[in-house]
Amino acid sequence: MRRLLLIALVLMSLLSAAPAVAERAGGTLHYIAPYGGDLLGLDAHKSTRVQDFLVLTSFNHSLYSWEPGVNKPKLELATKADVSADGKVWTFKLRDDVKFHHGRKMTVDDVIFSYNRVASPATKSPSALYVRIIKGAKDVEDGKAQSIAGLKKIDDHTLQITLENPVNLPYFLFNPGTAILPKDEVEKKGDGFSTDPVGCGPFQFVKWVKGSEVTVKKFPGYFVPNRPFLDKIVFKIMSESQARDNAFRAKELDATIVEPVQYPVYKKDPAISKNIIEVAEMFTRAIGFNFDKEPFKKKEVRQAINFAIDKNLIIDKLLHGKAVPAVGWLPSTSTGFNPKAKAYDYDPAKAAELMKKAGYEKGFTADALSTGNASWGTVVFEAAMPMLKKINITLNIQQMEGATLVDRMQKGEFDLFSYSMGTGPDPYQALARWKSDASRIAGNYINYKNPAFDKVMEQAAAERNDAKHAALLQQADGILLEDAALMFFNYNKAVLAWSTA
Repeated sequence: MRRLLLIALVLMSLLSAAPAVAERAGGTLHYIAPYGGDLLGLDAHKSTRVQDFLVLTSFNHSLYSWEPGVNKPKLELATKADVSADGKVWTFKLRDDVKFHHGRKMTVDDVIFSYNRVASPATKSPSALYVRIIKGAKDVEDGKAQSIAGLKKIDDHTLQITLENPVNLPYFLFNPGTAILPKDEVEKKGDGFSTDPVGCGPFQFVKWVKGSEVTVKKFPGYFVPNRPFLDKIVFKIMSESQARDNAFRAKELDATIVEPVQYPVYKKDPAISKNIIEVAEMFTRAIGFNFDKEPFKKKEVRQAINFAIDKNLIIDKLLHGKAVPAVGWLPSTSTGFNPKAKAYDYDPAKAAELMKKAGYEKGFTADALSTGNASWGTVVFEAAMPMLKKINITLNIQQMEGATLVDRMQKGEFDLFSYSMGTGPDPYQALARWKSDASRIAGNYINYKNPAFDKVMEQAAAERNDAKHAALLQQADGILLEDAALMFFNYNKAVLAWSTA
């Protein structure tokens, strides 16, 4: 029997409170990268996918990290942060013992380089929205400046960050996409950095067998004493839930993400049920509409689709109850959630009425893109197809690998897509992806533009009173809901099972 330690493996890519995972002291943990097929790459600044971040957080660190239990960001690469009275100027004292995996110590230059790289249009980083809060970052993003004006080096270990507005900075700079990378290695390797990365996290990269697995090993120079416990982690790339189930039962995986098809089975299993952790996840599953195309420019069509789909039935029958019906964009676990918000109920008659009002009584055919994911993939479109047929909408369903789907979404090459997107922990950050100045690359895949929404978000960014700030975010979420910016499907339950054998 191998000795096990329960640890908090923070699934930073999920942007939510993490379950605990069984970890062996001094051994190898066989875990999974379970979503959407192979990785896009191992360059933290160029990815926004859960699939990639699950792996990337093992060997990278951002300025802040997420602290489980406390459920808020904590300083990771700095010992101190002083904030000015107006909340716009943050001065950080960086740790002087942080080493990158190639041996060099981290300095302020690496932090400034990393944030400038994220903002640069040449990088095309989906995480640009997180550094956009820094004064002058948008100018870099728009190609109007070469460097972010709000970043100032005081000395090698003292950094000053000036913000555009007094937002809650830690909730932006803990994101895995804002990882601090070594300037020299990134510049030396160029595009090769994505397959041979260097970070400053507890583990260092060993190898990536594309389509199969990623291996990382314990970094002996890690700045936290006696950490990590493990010698190695092997992330198995398994997008099919049945393959993960087989591997987990065969003891080839020490821990696994539980999908809907296994959820009721594992809950009834006498052995597995004792080793399951279930938490509310800050991810919203939704169907996105291409706002650049007819008929989705018409609000009545978008509202009709929301009324036409019986999401409760799909959650019950298809997802086996492993989800909560969505009321709007922000989940019930978010501080910006409005408990008085009224969701779109299943109302086919209302849907038909709206289609007629929009001039689409005879319907249309639409390309519906997603992956084979059992919770939010093409199965959702398949379940919704007979419901949409009642209002004369025909779906041309196209299933593809996750990286291909993201590429199509970022290019606007779709009519509809089904996807799972982060909606926490900071509600402003979760809503900011839908601002008019956010590009498809930055996560505004539907190219949503609404001046009323933008105005409320600007007011929220400047509001320092917590209650008023939350009320403005509820108002912004309400605009998305009334505008039917998406088909709001569900909020997921994150379920993890681990083996004690």
